[in-house]
Amino acid sequence: MKRFLLGRFRTFAALAIIGVLVWQVGTGAFVAGLRMIDAGGVLAALGIGVATTVLCAGRWCLVARRLGLRLPLGEAVRDYYRSLFLNAVLPAGLLGDVHRAVRHGRQEGDVGRGVRAVALERAAGQAAIVVAGVAVMLARPAVVPARLHDTVLTAGAVIAVVAVTVPVVAVTLGRRWAKGGSRWRRGLATALDDARTGLLSRHAWPGVTLLSAAALAGHLALFVVAARTAGATAPVAQLLPPMVLALLAMGLPVGVGGWGPREGVATLAFGSAGLGAAQGLSVAVVYGVLALVASLPGAAVLLAARADLKMPLGSWRRRVGVAREG
Repeated sequence: MKRFLLGRFRTFAALAIIGVLVWQVGTGAFVAGLRMIDAGGVLAALGIGVATTVLCAGRWCLVARRLGLRLPLGEAVRDYYRSLFLNAVLPAGLLGDVHRAVRHGRQEGDVGRGVRAVALERAAGQAAIVVAGVAVMLARPAVVPARLHDTVLTAGAVIAVVAVTVPVVAVTLGRRWAKGGSRWRRGLATALDDARTGLLSRHAWPGVTLLSAAALAGHLALFVVAARTAGATAPVAQLLPPMVLALLAMGLPVGVGGWGPREGVATLAFGSAGLGAAQGLSVAVVYGVLALVASLPGAAVLLAARADLKMPLGSWRRRVGVAREG
């Protein structure tokens, strides 16, 4: 029931934000953005989507393997595409990640560890965006509306403190809490220990950091494609700060598939940066469509899996026999 209500809340929040934007800016920005999407933008989105999906899947492989789970890169890419598509089209916005976490955990015989591997992988990606967002707000405070400046900077400072504190807690308390205490405390200790092993160890964090930074660059490249498709002619250096903030907004626990918060923040940030609020809204809308296009190979993965489920028993036996012979 709680998940159902949360999904309804996210959907309502997305619609409410978009409704306010239509009221303030008008429908022209939405329509203009959608009309300007062309074949070049779609092909670029598919190409960038391949690169960013492989990078994110590689990050998942690295984390999972550090936690003792087997995960070939090809399987990770396939499952990641499926999760991206499900996240984009289902109201809750996270069901794709839940599906790949549980599926991989069941395959490896440890659902809890499979879930923690996906949670840590997603946390690493969000951490890269948060770091970039805080850096933008400190270096280019003009992209934040004046009336929200103090609030946003305070939130950024809190996030920075948390980012420094969590690794210290994971290293110092994880093993100590695992020795005793309540079930909740032991569970938290396990999660902290997995964070230390999967993300913070010297064998993990360099690769995770590099892959996260490269994936972030891919998301920003897609935003640049969306901006050019929507008719934005400003230099890339001027476009990047509000784009980073829009990506940061997509991680908020409201909206569906990023829709809602992304458009709201892009409208405010583009307006504050002197690029035009309507332009920011058009760019965000085009980005949303292109991001959905980039996830469409996940639909093919779903259809292929459905076809496999419908395969006759004899075909399954022949496939298993070939695999055994190989």
